[in-house]
Amino acid sequence: MVVGFSSLFSAGSQGTLATLWRKLPQAKDSAMIRRDGHIPVLAEESLSLLEVHQGGRYLDATFGGGGHTRLLLEASPAARVEALDRDPSARERLKVLEQDFPGDRLGFHGMPFSRLDEVPGTFDGILFDLGVSSFQLDENARGFSFRKEAPLDMRMNPEEGLSAAEWLAQAGEGDLKRAFRDYGEERHWRRLTQMLLSMRPVDRPKTTLALAGLAEEVLPRPRGPRRIHPATKIFQGLRIAVNRELEEVAEALPKAFAKLNEGGRLVVISFHSLEDRIVKRQFKRFCGQPEHRGDSRPQQDRQVLAENITRKPVRPTAEERQTNPRSRSAILRAIRKTTP
Repeated sequence: MVVGFSSLFSAGSQGTLATLWRKLPQAKDSAMIRRDGHIPVLAEESLSLLEVHQGGRYLDATFGGGGHTRLLLEASPAARVEALDRDPSARERLKVLEQDFPGDRLGFHGMPFSRLDEVPGTFDGILFDLGVSSFQLDENARGFSFRKEAPLDMRMNPEEGLSAAEWLAQAGEGDLKRAFRDYGEERHWRRLTQMLLSMRPVDRPKTTLALAGLAEEVLPRPRGPRRIHPATKIFQGLRIAVNRELEEVAEALPKAFAKLNEGGRLVVISFHSLEDRIVKRQFKRFCGQPEHRGDSRPQQDRQVLAENITRKPVRPTAEERQTNPRSRSAILRAIRKTTP
């Protein structure tokens, strides 16, 4: 089923979104809220912007809990979906979809999305839902949350690379500065950096509560109505550094665009300004627009390879933010490829 939705976004209007979505009762009832209660972020908008059609081939670059993959499979009985996830535990969640969609409509690849160019063939639509998944946040042993005691791991693939504790033990001043100041956007990053550098590597935090307690001890508690724990930005920055999240995004987007068929759509959901800045600039590059204020290249030096179909970033409705608080910072952007 094709949902002609791009014109609504181009006009800057979302007023008829609810009406359009009510025409997709099967997708809304069974895909938006999965059996385990997981709610995929911006599900309605993602499906509409991808314009799933009969016989189309789609890529879910961030399988996670499979919510968006299910959306794509149910939108058209003849569509095929390839899904990626570097988290080995995603294979367990995949089993539910394999039971519900037997046959060859669903493929899965256990790899980071920066390697999506290894997936054979091209696609009519590609979706990214960036950041850490709800399943990783909710599994205490993974060490993504500072609310409960757990080993300080934070790896999206716990079978590869350094854990967050190992990363901290060998990190120098430049590494800590990049993680806490650049990735975590923590104003008082120097205080925690100096504290960690004063410690022997073997004595640096190895558990979530140890790092959270150190952050709470060293960093001032934010003021204002929306107070957050002092460890919030520290954990964000450390997680991004451990998983090379921004590098992954920057590497994956050009590969994804190259994998699109003419007229294919690239839809990306990000959750903080660092991710969104990369997406925004890369999309402007594809569309032949200035990438930032300092980009003064003449128009003849730009290539117009795509059309922006979300002139303004799409954000969750008040209803979605209330139903799924983790969606509150989500930002969606989409483009359509116009040349082979």
